[in-house]
Amino acid sequence: MPSRPVKRSLTLHGHRTSVSLEEPFWQEFRRIAEARGLSINELAAMVDAARGMESGLASAIRVFVLQEVQRRP
Repeated sequence: MPSRPVKRSLTLHGHRTSVSLEEPFWQEFRRIAEARGLSINELAAMVDAARGMESGLASAIRVFVLQEVQRRP
């Protein structure tokens, strides 16, 4: 069941930006942030810093969420 991307605003390093992700990715990203004791903005800033310039932030978050889910036993 595909879902349409939902645009949300984030603050990264003091700058506002928008990211469009499907709701299941937002939900899992929130869960990961909560489990790590981080805000969504803090976790997004970490993903942003690690992504390099070859991918957009939304794609980097999707890949991050997928890798986190795959690590679970």
